[in-house]
Amino acid sequence: MILLGDIGGTNARLALAEPGTTDPVSEWRVATADFSDFPSVLAAFVAETGATITAGCLAVAGPIDDTGRSANFTNLPWTIDADALERRFGIGRLTLANDFAAAAMGVTVAPAETLVPLQEGEPLADAPKLVIGAGTGLGMATLVADKGGWRVLPGEGGHAGFAPQDADQDRILHALRAEHGRVTAERVISGPGLTAIHRVLTGESLDSAEIAHRAMVDADQAALDTLDIFLSAYGAFAGDMAMAVLARGGVYLAGGIAAKLLPILPASPFLPAFGAKAEHAHLVRQIPILVVTDPSLGLRGAACLA
Repeated sequence: MILLGDIGGTNARLALAEPGTTDPVSEWRVATADFSDFPSVLAAFVAETGATITAGCLAVAGPIDDTGRSANFTNLPWTIDADALERRFGIGRLTLANDFAAAAMGVTVAPAETLVPLQEGEPLADAPKLVIGAGTGLGMATLVADKGGWRVLPGEGGHAGFAPQDADQDRILHALRAEHGRVTAERVISGPGLTAIHRVLTGESLDSAEIAHRAMVDADQAALDTLDIFLSAYGAFAGDMAMAVLARGGVYLAGGIAAKLLPILPASPFLPAFGAKAEHAHLVRQIPILVVTDPSLGLRGAACLA
């Protein structure tokens, strides 16, 4: 079997696939906080499944080094060493990839019903596709047409500087600059970013799930205000990145947050902020936007890369 992994800052997903297929089986999910390192996670998975693993691909939430054989996590104090894992677990060949490179490849094989249109646009078949997503961090990657298929270009756009678009976002920037110095887009457009926005607005520290619940279920005004600022910033950033790569093939919102907020996204500030591009507003209106709801997206992409 082929080992598939999608390892983020909060959760680790592992699965298996038959060689030549992209449908994960024996999916397994754990909280990274419950383990001291990744080898411990893999050991538990192998013990539970009893699988004979001949090769694999691990999608990692962080940059891969120039050799392609090791990676450090951006939001987790872990390192993955492919050579050491091959030796310990008898894996013939283990590939490492950035998690959003895998998510981007996953988009190419995701079931159609898991791609929910948010803006129809006017797609061009061979134009670049941008995959972007807020979760524990803010990831992105670009797909470019290549010899009848797709080639993925990893990126770290989430670590570009945050560009506030209005007075509310100015306030968030100034508060976070006092805490962190340089403020990246990820400091605002992520789960921890949602927490930070709410804390600046109210002085109350809540996790992102609680903020979303208060807004969507309880109609709490402070939580609704937090989500408005968050989604406005998210839309503006996604539109900027879409213009940077001319993503006429589509912008795909992956990560956990967009799917959870899907019921409120169409009427939220996301689309107006995405389209607020002055003389280039007509261009971004032509770009399709889709929300990816497939929870196995990263694993499917890892299967493609494997």
